[in-house]
Formats: sequence, structure tokens, C-alpha cells
Amino acid sequence: MTDITQRLAAGLSYLARDGGDGLPVVLLHGIGSNAGSFAPLLQAFDNSHPMLAWDAPGYGSSQPLDVAWPDASDYAAALNRLLTDIGIARCILIGHSLGALIVARFALVSPQKVTALFLISPALGYGVEKDAPLPANVAGRITELDRLGAARFAAARAGGLLADPVARPDVLQAVERAMAAIRRPGYDQAARLLAGGRLLDDAAKLEVPTTVIVGTQDRITPPENARRVRDVLRASSRGHAYREIQNAGHAVCQEQPAEVARVIAEIVASKADAHA
Repeated sequence: MTDITQRLAAGLSYLARDGGDGLPVVLLHGIGSNAGSFAPLLQAFDNSHPMLAWDAPGYGSSQPLDVAWPDASDYAAALNRLLTDIGIARCILIGHSLGALIVARFALVSPQKVTALFLISPALGYGVEKDAPLPANVAGRITELDRLGAARFAAARAGGLLADPVARPDVLQAVERAMAAIRRPGYDQAARLLAGGRLLDDAAKLEVPTTVIVGTQDRITPPENARRVRDVLRASSRGHAYREIQNAGHAVCQEQPAEVARVIAEIVASKADAHA
């Protein structure tokens, strides 16, 4: 098995796994997570693709953005700086949860750099204007974090990300550990991205082949929300697909990494065959 290493470029930390001659696979995590949440998925892929998972600005050892209320374009620009710095011109791009807002915007503004796009457990965003009051669900996260601190905040929320936390104590521990590592102002900036995000609007303009993946027992970004994205993509994307993963909640990449990797590899291969 190829080693996963911690690296730093363009002010951003990321996990990397070297691979063969396939296109690089780039993964972006959600609001309560970090690059480490993708370790099971990095390990589940074969070695034909080099892979990297970033720590979003303000997460891990990544520098926060220099704007208090960033939008998806600010994060997409940070991703572009990272990919440019390490010499990735084209990639397979994957965003989980909040990461879906960022990868969709990146694919919209830089479609030539994205061969295939995957939106896993996609957060739709709330579409509020900058500097407006935060939606209750988003404001509640900040209030709860202030009240409990990161460790207790993570302990209170982590179980809701799994289909069956009792049956998967290993995954529960990993999810809780990642959430307990969140820090300010990165989390606050990400919360504002979530508040202002408009995934359906961006999806309506996407032209790159895009796949939506969701766990059947996801209570955070439930399948009905994922189907809304799928329905929009039917009218926009040159090639779209939709998959539901059984026995998985919001932490689908950690609960069912082998199945997620299989679905991604299958779809990438089908797109390659279609253009052969």
C-alpha cells in the first residue's frame, strides 16, 4: 500500500498519496472535518491515480482566508493556487458536504481543469447575502461551538453523521477526532460559506461530467437534497450520474470507502471509454 504523507504548498496543508499515470484525484472535505477524513478513501483506491486531500483554509495547518465572509469563489481561488503550485493542470475533483460547494464553483470557473466532478453528500447552502443574519441552523453551530468548546461540540454532533454509530465505533472516533480539531476563524469562515452557498444555482451552469453520491441514511444532507442536485444536472451537465450508497450516513467516505472508491472508479472508467 502506498504511503499517505502530509505536505504543504501555497499556504495549505494536504495529505498526498502517490500513484501511477492516471489523472490526479483531488478531495475537499466538509465543514466539521479535515483532510484526515479521506484517509480511508485514499487507501481504498488502487495505485493508478495520485491523490491529494486538502485541509481547507483555516483547517489543519492551512492558513485562513483573508476575508471574513468568503464565498465559494474565494475557496476555489485557494484551490487553484494549490493545484498550480504543485503542478496539477487537470484532475478528477471530489467534494464532500461543504466541499461540494467549492468544487462545483471551481468546475464552473475552470472547467478545463476538471475531467470529472463528484459531489458527495452535497450541502446545498442557504443562499443568504453577505453580512446578512446567519440562518438559524448555521448560527446554532457557532453558538454551540462557543458554548461547548471544540471537543464537547464534536462529542455532541459526531454520532449524527453515521448511519449506525454504535456499530462503527472506529468511524465514530475518527469523525469526532476530526471535528474536535476545528479552529477559528476557519470554522466561522466555512459557516459563512455554507450560509451564502447556492449549489443548485452553480449546478445549473455546470458542463463537466458530474456525479452525485449520497448515503441512504444521511440525515445531514439527505438523499432528497442530493436528488435535487441530480435533477438540476440533468439539464446542464454533459454527463451526469447519481448513486446512493447503502448502510451509510453523512460520513459515507469513512463508513463505506471501498464502495465509494468503486463507484468513482467505475464512473471515471465509463467516461474514459465513452471518449476513447
